[in-house]
Formats: sequence, C-alpha cells, structure tokens
Amino acid sequence: MRNDWSGQAFPHPSGRRPIAGDALGADSAAPLQSTMERAAGLGPIFELKIFDQKFVFVSGAELAAELADESRFAKALSPALVALREFAGEGLFTAYNDETSWSLAHDLLRPAFTKDAMRRYHPIMLAAAQELFDVWDAHDGPVDVSADMTRLTMETISRTAFSTDFGSFSREEPHPFIPAMIAALKAGQRKGMLASMPGAGLMAKRIDKRNAHHQAYVDRLLDDIIVARRASEDDDDHDLLGIMLNTPHPETGARLDDVNIRHQILTFLVAGHETTSGALSFALHYLTRDPALLARAHEEVDRILGTDPDAEPAFEQVAKFRFLRRVLDEGLRLWPTAPAFTRSPRETTTLSTGHIMRPEDWAIVVLPLVHRDPAVWGDDADEFDPDRFLPERSRGRAAHTYKPFGTGERSCIGRQFALHEAVLVLARLLHRYDLSANPAYELRIAERLTLMPVGFELGLTRRTPADVPGTLEEDQAGPSDTCPASSIDQAGLKATSHGCPSGSQK
Repeated sequence: MRNDWSGQAFPHPSGRRPIAGDALGADSAAPLQSTMERAAGLGPIFELKIFDQKFVFVSGAELAAELADESRFAKALSPALVALREFAGEGLFTAYNDETSWSLAHDLLRPAFTKDAMRRYHPIMLAAAQELFDVWDAHDGPVDVSADMTRLTMETISRTAFSTDFGSFSREEPHPFIPAMIAALKAGQRKGMLASMPGAGLMAKRIDKRNAHHQAYVDRLLDDIIVARRASEDDDDHDLLGIMLNTPHPETGARLDDVNIRHQILTFLVAGHETTSGALSFALHYLTRDPALLARAHEEVDRILGTDPDAEPAFEQVAKFRFLRRVLDEGLRLWPTAPAFTRSPRETTTLSTGHIMRPEDWAIVVLPLVHRDPAVWGDDADEFDPDRFLPERSRGRAAHTYKPFGTGERSCIGRQFALHEAVLVLARLLHRYDLSANPAYELRIAERLTLMPVGFELGLTRRTPADVPGTLEEDQAGPSDTCPASSIDQAGLKATSHGCPSGSQK
C-alpha cells in the first residue's frame, strides 16, 4: 500500500508542505472533485502526497488506455477499497485478483445476467417504477430526484437479488437496514481517507467501535435471509441468491459459502443501486437544462410507447430508446458514477511516459478527467452532447477511452442490468411527466462510494403523450432486439458481446 514507485517523482500541485505533503489543498468532503481541480496543467499523470502516502493519478486518455491492456495490467485495490473490504469482504468488487472466491462467484453469477434472466427482472423493474410514480402522483411540489431514484434502485436490486422488499415507497421511515448500510459504508470511507494520516490506526479503532452495531445489524439481517432461504428448500434460481445457494460450479462443483454469499449480496446492494440512481439523476439534470434535448426525448418515448401515458415498455422495446441510451452514456461520460479504478502491472514494465511501474505500484485512473480529454472528445469535451455517441461519431474513436463500468475482466458484471433499468425508468418517467427544473440550480455533487447530484429537484406535471409516427432514425438504426448494454462497447467503438447474452464482469 505504500506505493512509492521506486522514488520516482511526478508533477504535483504547488504548495506542498513538509510532513502533510499536498493534504492541505484537498477537500475531505469532495476528494475527487478537488483532485480534478488540482490536476489542471499537471499532464496525463500526476501525484498527490498525503502525509506518507503517494497517490498517483492518471488523467490522460492515451495513458488510461495503456493501463487497460489486460496482458500487462490488472485491477488493484486502492486504500478506499481496502477499507471497504471490512464491510463487503471478498465480494466481486473488493476481492483481490488471486482470491478463488472472486472467480467462483463470477462464474456462478454470469447466468444471472443473461438475456433470459433480464427478461425475468423486467417486470420487477416495471413494478418498482410504478410504485414510485404512485407516490409522485400523490405528492405536491417538487421531488428530490436523487433521493427518489436511490429509493427506486434500492428496491429494484433488493427484489431481484434476494426477493426482499424494503418498503421504500410505503414506509414513512426507511427500513433500518438502509441507514445501517449507509453508516457502515461511511465508516469504511472515513477509514480509507484517514489511512495515510498519523495516528490512523487509533482513529480506525474508534470508527470501528462506533460503527460495530451497524455492521452487526447488516450482517445479521442478511445472514438471516440466507438461513431462511436454505430452510425453505427453495431450489428455484429466480434471483441472485437462489443462484448462489443452489448452483455448483459447472466444472469443479464448488459452491460459495454463506459468508461469501452475504458479501456478494452486499456488493450488489451497494454497487447496484447508487450507480444506477446517480446515472439517472445526472441524465435528468442535463436533459432538463436543455429544452431541445428534452423535446427529443419526449418525441422518442411517445413514438415508441404511443399515446397512453400509462403504457409500459415491453422487454424488446427497451433497446429501441436509442436517444435515451445516448443521454445516459453522455451523462456517464461527464460524471461516471463509479468515477475511478486502480491498476497495477502484472510484472515490472515501462510506461509510455518513461516511468517504471512494478507490481506493488498502483495508479488511479480518474474517469471524469479521462472522459474529458480533448484529444479524444474534442474541444467541447466539457459540454453535454448525447449525439457524440451516434455510431458515425463513435466509429474510429480510440479504444478504451470510455470506461464508466470499469475495464477488463474485473469490469462491472451488472452493466446490462443497470442500463436496462435506467433506460426503462427514464422512458416511463418522460412519457408520463412534463419536467421543470429550478433555473437557478447549479449542479452540486456528493461523493460517497459513488457520485450523486445533491439538492436537485424537479417539478412534475402529468402529460398527454403526442401521437408521433415512426422516424427515419429508428428505421436506419439497425436491429433493436438486443439489450441496451450491447449497443456500444466500453471503448465507444462497436457492437460487443458485453450485452445480455454473455454478461460482463467485475
């Protein structure tokens, strides 16, 4: 974890101090955004020294693409993910590459994201969305978009992962699991941030002591769910829990133990709800800032869903919302809700920058900077333009320059699940409501494990969909019977097998 890079130096912000290093210029409430601000003029690779810990960051798309080469590099765990392991254990997101539990869980869970599995989840997603809309219809005044999207995606993932309803739309107070989970996550986040400070061990013990009851409650609730499912002798693999409990590895016959199953459920709950709710919130923020884009979105949903505002998209229709998909892609370009990943070389290697990198060294790829590199995305890279993901504009784009779901064999196993849910929800929401944003609102972003707009509210008015005939764009766009996740690969280049049939990885 010392990450000394053999003593090699990198550009760093001015104002470095003895002992504290670059810590005084960091914003503990917004470490990613403050790092982005401090990166200006430092080039494609730079460092921050926080007390005795060196953090090396990559902001250039060309160098990020180099680190995405799976033959030379692999996933590494940053201090934040090491701290998260105390909560999520050897889950898909936090496991080390050589832990056998990762490969076993990955192989067992791949069938949970096939096209057939997605068909099973589709009505669950629709039902959760309708419950949110019922709440909105009875609500006066603007709604808190990020909070409500988070409630929606939490219900969706809990119902599809282990058939549990947290009652987010019927309870006045959230289910106790949710604040306990959030508290445990925040404790891990604080420990990760403090890891390089003097006295970090003592502070970590104090944090653990204050958080112990939250951690115990989360573990106990999930363990009880696992025990109850085993006792029921239910061998139906209709959800992720059923697959993990009942499915042996097809080659070795190995099974996940109950502790690792708990870790996997936690991973899906944490990673599977905040990322999607953030993607939806950013998409709605940018759409409602531009009347022309919002009009195009309304036109697309009306053309596909017709004039009934209560119409629900069929599974096959979700892939037809190509403009909505581009809106989501562009929001994830500017603000990827999982905003960074960390890489280490498989063996000592020399980077294109001339730096020597050993297996014990690691670099953090800062996606909001990589996704704004003008060399790839043009001089308007800071602007929101969904049409930059049109096939004719994506064709020829450098590989591995768009990575909102991570990279390589450890990229997100649930990306097609998240995209199917996000497109479905966006389509239903826009078909049902006219949206009005506060013109004075300036985007503010909270940094938790993921990125999320805060203070973002929308006014909702029931709308009457227009009668829109089919358009040339739909006719020329090609086949539409695939999962939305299969349309553009993570490099932004071409159709890929990362769609519903095969699943992607984490």
